[in-house]
Amino acid sequence: MKKIISLLGLALFSITQVLAQGKAPTPKPSTMDNILNEISNAVFFSINIGGAKIPVVLMWLLAGAIFFTFYMKFINLTGFKHAIDVVRGKYDDPNDVGEVSHFQALTAALSGTVGVGNIAGVAVAISLGGPGATFWMILAGFLGMSSKFVECTLGVKYRDKHADGSVSGGPMYYLSKGLALQNKKKLGKILAIIFAVFCVGGSFGGGNMVQINQATQQLIIATGGTDSYLYGQGWIFGVAMAIVVAIIIIGGIKSIANVTDKVVPFMVGIYVAAALFVILSHFSEIPKAFGIIVNGAFSAKAAYGGFIGVLIMGFKRAAFSNEAGIGSASIAHSAAKTDEPVSEGIVALLEPFIDTVVICTMTALVIIITQSYSVPTSNNSEAIALTSKAFGSVMPFFPTVLSIAVILFALSTMLSWSYYGTKSWAYLFGEGQVASISYKVLFCSFIVVGSAVSAQSVFDFGDAMIFAMSFPNILGLYLLAPEIKKDLATYMGKIKTMRKA
Repeated sequence: MKKIISLLGLALFSITQVLAQGKAPTPKPSTMDNILNEISNAVFFSINIGGAKIPVVLMWLLAGAIFFTFYMKFINLTGFKHAIDVVRGKYDDPNDVGEVSHFQALTAALSGTVGVGNIAGVAVAISLGGPGATFWMILAGFLGMSSKFVECTLGVKYRDKHADGSVSGGPMYYLSKGLALQNKKKLGKILAIIFAVFCVGGSFGGGNMVQINQATQQLIIATGGTDSYLYGQGWIFGVAMAIVVAIIIIGGIKSIANVTDKVVPFMVGIYVAAALFVILSHFSEIPKAFGIIVNGAFSAKAAYGGFIGVLIMGFKRAAFSNEAGIGSASIAHSAAKTDEPVSEGIVALLEPFIDTVVICTMTALVIIITQSYSVPTSNNSEAIALTSKAFGSVMPFFPTVLSIAVILFALSTMLSWSYYGTKSWAYLFGEGQVASISYKVLFCSFIVVGSAVSAQSVFDFGDAMIFAMSFPNILGLYLLAPEIKKDLATYMGKIKTMRKA
């Protein structure tokens, strides 16, 4: 309890400092900055292969995705049609344990991954790695579908069911409970605690401050840049967003799902429709664009360190976008109404497909077809401007729409990550109301701080925490994979029997 109170005090102190200054504070190098940078560098530690630096965490994620794809006999392909049927409600039973429908669980989890990365991340990948990075981004999304299947099946299988009808699930539970059944109780508990700590850190950073900061910057640009009323006063927008988020997250996953099941389809639909309009307006250029993508993917002379560099850039941006193997999505999917864990795992494999294979590919094609990637950039704001320019070359009004999309993407991401953080916080401090409210106050406080500060070390740390979640999560997935393989065979046998009946 003392830790909770001290964290609340820290958050409130930060907000008073921001409000007192009335503008974004100018960060100065400090011991804290150095510590955050060291932690970020440790998580993203890289080795040099073929002239390109490859983050170890990326290899960890990729190795897991490849293993699960083959071990589960390409469930990302064989389970695709069934996933559509389950999402449509074909197998729904209102009496099943859970809080939300399959569709709502999918949109809640998607809202956590469909964000700034789909707009800025793709532009960064193409501007630095060339069009060929798109090919590897698509492949990474395809492989990531298998990781999502495994982790989200486990999320439902080992979830806790509470007396009030609510549930708690995710890596914290399947690591501790699942490994305990393998006589690895101590290991499971340690991994679960490590994951929960990383998840809380990631929810404040990459799932909150990074999102609101990019949304604030985009709004300032859209409303006049340096002439905008919000210039130097981004905290005003932060307060407004914090109030909106607070109103929604008070009701838990049901309230969040009621918003995301409307916002996610709407914003994805608008974005994909606009992308299709741009692509079809250059219909004759489509074959050439795919040719450029394929040639660039295997070119030894490609940008960013040749073939290996382009491959890594594509995989890296896909991993940042769909979070397959991170374990976060299983927390949302564990709330689904079902008595068949495998069914929700199969629903979850649609996430990387929608997020990376569809949305990221659409963004990439727009940028490539309009030839808007000539200037290399690794800055998110510049990358969003690059994507905006690509859309604007065909639809002059779309930069304004894109600004709204960035804000909605950021909002939906924050909603989902607030739930992930809440459940991880509860695992560490208990399911009581005091712990829950304290976390939500902290989360909303950091929205205000994130809208005003510009400390890159803080944002890098937030992203690092999210990717650090993959280390305990994937280790647990490897150990628990054999039982999921058996569960999958049993489940598919039941489905075949139902179809014959």
